[in-house]
Amino acid sequence: MKKIWIFIAVSGALAVIMGAMSAHMLKDVLAVNDIARIQTAATYQMYHTLLLAVLAVYYQYNPLKAIKQSGWIFALGIVLFSGSLYLYTFSKIQVMVFITPIGGLLFILGWLSLLRLAKRNSF
Repeated sequence: MKKIWIFIAVSGALAVIMGAMSAHMLKDVLAVNDIARIQTAATYQMYHTLLLAVLAVYYQYNPLKAIKQSGWIFALGIVLFSGSLYLYTFSKIQVMVFITPIGGLLFILGWLSLLRLAKRNSF
């Protein structure tokens, strides 16, 4: 559990930092579409980081394998989706645009994993 809480803390802080930087420090440095890309990444990162925190708390009271699995799917989705958007924005490494949809797919799979959990167990 310690590793996931460290991930949650770092991810939440990074989402706030990137969102603030895109609104203030970078607004005169980057193009509008680059700012929008960072804001999208930060928004998705924060939503899924908060969900990950909820899952981590719930897992402490009801340690089901499906909850842990959903959490790791969301964590990997955050890294691939938001991480690739940040990296592409600052590096323009073209391969990053192919990684972003994988992260998005992981977000979808994470949500569907929660649906499976809801159908199998009572929350």
